[in-house]
Amino acid sequence: MSNIIVSPSILSADFANLEHEVKELQKYGADWIHVDVMDGHFVPNITIGAPVVKAIKPHCEIPLDVHLMIENPQNYIDDFVKAGANIITVHYEATKDMTEDVISHIKSQDVLVGLSIKPKTQPQEILKYLLMVDMVLVMTVEPGFGGQSFMQDCADKIPIIRQNAPENLIIQVDGGINKDTGKICTQLGANSLVAGSYIFNSTDMEEAIKSLKG
Repeated sequence: MSNIIVSPSILSADFANLEHEVKELQKYGADWIHVDVMDGHFVPNITIGAPVVKAIKPHCEIPLDVHLMIENPQNYIDDFVKAGANIITVHYEATKDMTEDVISHIKSQDVLVGLSIKPKTQPQEILKYLLMVDMVLVMTVEPGFGGQSFMQDCADKIPIIRQNAPENLIIQVDGGINKDTGKICTQLGANSLVAGSYIFNSTDMEEAIKSLKG
């Protein structure tokens, strides 16, 4: 059985049929459901917020993996916890002056906490937080839009994080993930993959998810 956690991103889903899409992902073997939250400030796009998480929660039997690509994420953590998030990931770049406080607040809500870095951020900047978080999310594209091409130099951050991390740390990768790039990441030490267009544009969603598990 694969130890790779596959977290399909609903950014690429049919928003008019999210209940159906979420149920399909679960049926076809998804481990988590990845929810990309963008505010039009931290990244140049606007997507969805806590009300959508609340709406799909009753249809999810697997964890909701919420990625906050927003400014001042500390102001919205409680809303997403109440909506049903099981994992909340914030960006290091958005919390630089209060990263430790934000991590502590998320952990106090009894949900898993993730810390994400954008392509230009070096992994050495977050090594001191590895014992505090459950997951590190390495972006292999510039966050903000789906369907971008995989950036190999970003994947090269994975071994640095893995070498300095506790054994149980989840290293997730998001951006341009498909069967081939996913394999590159898992061979480097990642154990969770986020994929959107690769899964939703596939003619066989079940096979696409299976291919990411190795």
